[in-house]
Amino acid sequence: MKNTLLIVLSFCLTPFFCFAEDDWGQNGHRAVAEIAFQYLDEDVKQKILDLLDGESLATASTFADEIKSDKKYDAYKVWHYVNIPLNSNYNEAEKNEDGDLIIGIQKSIAILKDETSAKNTKQFHLKILIHLIGDLHQPFHVGLKEDRGGNDFDVFWFGEHTNIHKLWDTQLIESYNMSYTELATNKFPFREIEVNQFKEKTLLEWLAETHKLTNQVYASALPNENLSYAYTYKWFPVLRQQLHKAGIHLAAQLNKIFKI
Repeated sequence: MKNTLLIVLSFCLTPFFCFAEDDWGQNGHRAVAEIAFQYLDEDVKQKILDLLDGESLATASTFADEIKSDKKYDAYKVWHYVNIPLNSNYNEAEKNEDGDLIIGIQKSIAILKDETSAKNTKQFHLKILIHLIGDLHQPFHVGLKEDRGGNDFDVFWFGEHTNIHKLWDTQLIESYNMSYTELATNKFPFREIEVNQFKEKTLLEWLAETHKLTNQVYASALPNENLSYAYTYKWFPVLRQQLHKAGIHLAAQLNKIFKI
């Protein structure tokens, strides 16, 4: 038992985020995918369903986290995040030579556009892309290297010890007690002109927008601060907005890829 605990602790101290703390959580990712499906062109919906052998985008959205338990996919772990200093930008920031969130998205898109790519390869990278677009809109996936994207930024949530990355990934969503379908159905009230503008944003423009929010959420709490209802009241609408932006962004990317 003691040896098992040491192995688990060792894994969580690696440069990669710990498995339980490095995504929107199942509800968040599935909400993003479900929202995206609502914005897909009808012919694109069918192409994607055919490629996924009938699996929904929502179910496919958590695949990239599920494969983390298999060591043969370890190289993909760095695709889940990018580290950028708060006063910097992606072009200026030190790059991880093993890859990052932007590289992962770009490579996945390239493979999906490549007519010579095998179906199983496209299927794999479609599932990865669905997940990574979601990650791009979680502010702590664009966080600081020194605290592992907020994983080492300790806070308390209703008196229970946690970290601010996990709070944004999962606990804020869970505290609102809505299913992913409820989150997707109750879409954030963007105006049509805003949605159309979102569809035209480039990948690096979306990254810069998330990074701006990253600066704000790092300042939203003090280390070891006890957060509760007031934090939810202020920040859950922002989180909900990010989920819906991610869904619109994902749909725009898929519409461009599968219109070819």
